[in-house]
Amino acid sequence: MMQANRRELVAALAILGVSPRLAAQALAPGGATGAPQPFSWTALQRRAEELARQPYRPQVKVEAAAAIDYDAVGTIRYRDDRTLAGGIRLFPLGRYAPNPVGINIVANGQARAVPFSPALFTAEAGHAPPLGIAGFRAMTADGKSDWLAFQGASYFRTAGAQDQYGLSARGIAIDTGIDGREEFPAFTDFWIERTGAQGYTVHALLDGPSVAGAYRIESQKGAAGVEQRVSAVLFFRRDVERLGIAPATSMFWYGEGNRAAGSDWRPEIHDSDGLALLTGAGERLWRPLVNPPRPTLDSFADTDPRGFGLLQRDRDFDHYQDDGAFYDRRANLWVQPQGDWGRGQVMLYAFPTASETVDNIVAFWNPADAPKAGQKRQFDYRLSWGSTDPTIVPAVAHAVDLWTGAAGRPGAEPTPGARKLVVDFTGPVLAGLDRQSGVTADISVTRGKLLTQAAYPVVGQPNRWRVTADIAPEGQGPADVRLFLKRGTRALTETVLTPVFLP
Repeated sequence: MMQANRRELVAALAILGVSPRLAAQALAPGGATGAPQPFSWTALQRRAEELARQPYRPQVKVEAAAAIDYDAVGTIRYRDDRTLAGGIRLFPLGRYAPNPVGINIVANGQARAVPFSPALFTAEAGHAPPLGIAGFRAMTADGKSDWLAFQGASYFRTAGAQDQYGLSARGIAIDTGIDGREEFPAFTDFWIERTGAQGYTVHALLDGPSVAGAYRIESQKGAAGVEQRVSAVLFFRRDVERLGIAPATSMFWYGEGNRAAGSDWRPEIHDSDGLALLTGAGERLWRPLVNPPRPTLDSFADTDPRGFGLLQRDRDFDHYQDDGAFYDRRANLWVQPQGDWGRGQVMLYAFPTASETVDNIVAFWNPADAPKAGQKRQFDYRLSWGSTDPTIVPAVAHAVDLWTGAAGRPGAEPTPGARKLVVDFTGPVLAGLDRQSGVTADISVTRGKLLTQAAYPVVGQPNRWRVTADIAPEGQGPADVRLFLKRGTRALTETVLTPVFLP
């Protein structure tokens, strides 16, 4: 079988203009191809710096890939017997990934290129042929699933701890949320080195109109999920107004807090349900995600943040009832900055969606000092993809549910121009507290008025407290609400920051 495939690949390369002799020489053990070339992290940084001095040239797009839609691209499969570096398989070009990328396999400081050949893939009869390489994925030990994937612009993601893809990371975000100006720099070339049975270091060259960069992404799969160490060295061609570092992209259509937005029968549909922040000062913040009626941009100023990320806290299958997409299994993505990131802000951009196929949420770190043309910046950070919430600690209760509805007393006429906000907290720090324990809600409202509020333990639910508030936004809102539970001067819970819109 291996000899037959080798002959097929040699023949295919000859068809593409490569002589059979050179094609045969290009093949190397384990599927790696091309003559070995020295490779290093230092050399990649020099290459990125040199690239940034040159005018930007857009990636070449294969126009014929537009005809290969979502269903058609699924009929093109990378050959299992061409698996590279112990578990790497390649993605074909398609309508949503029409730009070819360079793939190189690294071992012992030497890189071998993997040139495209149709013989690397199988295509079902009567369907579109393979046209190029769009990216790659890393397979699990049994070869039946994948746990790491890079495809499209600078996007990459992992399957977390429960073998279920959800949200994605990006290498960089440029001018996100600025109408008509957002750029999508792309990883144009990859150098992949196996570092363990389920471990890879991926080096990538980034290029875009405003920036070129070198990336080193060390990935290790374990029982608790996937851990990644990222180093990004960036060289700017021109000024950037809004730089996004360690961006995460997700989807939030509807949840228990905005049931009216859902036209589907499933109770909730979202990849993530909140943005968590652990500030440099140690404050714990939770911003529940919403599907806004119009684009919104929230900013959370900080200095040397300890962590931030998009999380899926709700992991109850009954709340989703989806045994195909398994939203209850979607991974969390937690970012831990390494070194001094200084002043800046975590930004959360959201826009309306009426579909689960549209990623409408982006979160990223925006440094206070915007980069200028000719500057070099480096950012190091860790990414943790798992199913446990990294922000939960026994000493601080956390928000588990948020609802909105008609303001006023149940059964009475709704209060006009207002909405009721309900937030539930849970945690062992609330154990044994009752209405006589002096627990109160600390609530402040910007661009609106607080009409009524209450805080009390939920009957029959241990360690669970509820906060209710009627909020009257100014105009059409949103009103920005900040709330937490306290006992005297001591905060018992994380701080919830949430917008309140009128319907």
